Formats: sequence, C-alpha cells, structure tokens
Amino acid sequence: MAAIMKGPSAMLKNFKLLSVLLLAAPLAFAQSGARQDGAALRALAQGYLQAQSAGLPGKVTIKVGAVDPRLSLAACPAPEAFQQPGARPWGKTTVGLRCTAPVWTMFLQAQVSVVADYVTAAVPLAQGQAIEAGQLATMQGDIAAMPNGIVTDVDQAIGRTPTVSLPAGTPLRLDALKSKPVVQQNQAVRIISRGENFSVSGEGKAIGNAAEGQVVQVRTPRGAIVSGTARNGGIVEVVL
Repeated sequence: MAAIMKGPSAMLKNFKLLSVLLLAAPLAFAQSGARQDGAALRALAQGYLQAQSAGLPGKVTIKVGAVDPRLSLAACPAPEAFQQPGARPWGKTTVGLRCTAPVWTMFLQAQVSVVADYVTAAVPLAQGQAIEAGQLATMQGDIAAMPNGIVTDVDQAIGRTPTVSLPAGTPLRLDALKSKPVVQQNQAVRIISRGENFSVSGEGKAIGNAAEGQVVQVRTPRGAIVSGTARNGGIVEVVL
C-alpha cells in the first residue's frame, strides 16, 4: 500500500519541476540572446547629425555621448535615428534611437559645433536705416551656440534695415533685419495678371511697402484694389 502511495507524489514533484523549467526557459533564452552594440548606436547618431548639418557653413565638429554601459537592449536589425519635432540638430542636442522589432527607444546627448564666419555691426546701426557694406565686419566663432538665423554673408545684410538700433559688435540676425522694399507706398507700379495660358498688364499705385516676394495691395486707376506679389522693378504679380 505504501508503494502505491509514492507514485502520485513522485508524479506531482516531476510536474512541479517541469513547470519550473518551462517558466525559466524563456528567461534563459532572453538572457542568452544577442544584445545591441552601443558603439553601433553612437555611430548611427553620429551619421544622422552629420547628414543634418551637411548644409551648414564652416567646420562642423560632432561629439556624441557614450551609451550607458548598464543599458542592455536586444539586438536590432535596423535601428533608426530621429529627433523630436522642433529640436535643433546643432549646438547641445539630443538624438533618439529606436527599434520597431524588438521594440525599444533610447536617447543620446550630443554636441555639434559649427565654426564659421558671421557678420557683426562694425559701427552702431540705426533702426530703419539701410545697412551699407562699410558698416559691417566679419568674425569667426561657433554659430551653433548662437540664436537661429545668424547672418553668415554680408550680402544677406546689405540694403536691409534693422528693426531696432544695434550697438557696434552685435552679431546680425535675419529676423532682426527688414528686406529692402522693391515696392514703396504711393509708387506707380505695373500690375501683371497671369492666368492659364495668358497674361495682361496695367498700371496702379501701391498702397503700402513690400519686399521681394511679399504681398502688397495696389489701387487701379478705376479705384479697384487688388493684391499681388511684389517683384523687383516695381512689378506686382497677380495670379488669377
């Protein structure tokens, strides 16, 4: 009778042992699986920033932070680099790296320096007065550490007017300069109306000032008001 009772007990023990082994198998497999190479992730981030900064002037230097050695990610056959919307790919920045299968996302810090020439005011510049070449100077520095829109070519500033008075030595920014108007208020302009396979022209008088490519209103000899795009030579282009 005692020998008969031992059978179910032994079977129960074997079942428990088998259950433990089955539960441990996936964990053992995951632990033995291939892990993502941190150096490859850094290289991916480096390549992404190089591509993003390819059109910048000057000498570009990129330094990508190290991957935390405590981080253990499953190997990814095709990781992707990305940045959050609105993030600048230069200066002190962050690059995201993600994988869709297996699914994971991580981020690396980076520093992108861009040493290039930039334009400054050689003398005080008065608000509203057109800038001349002799009022400008060129310096060199890390433009990635400066605000967006730094002027890097004197031709970008000549003829424009500052929106505020600027002291000597101030780096110029495009958003602080107004373009030279190609159409001025009360100026007689030529209106060119364009449609599919035709164009007609007429005369008018500008109601306001406008730089190249800006929209301006024009009054025709009959008193009608039309809106068009200002072009060089006192032309206002109307698309019908």
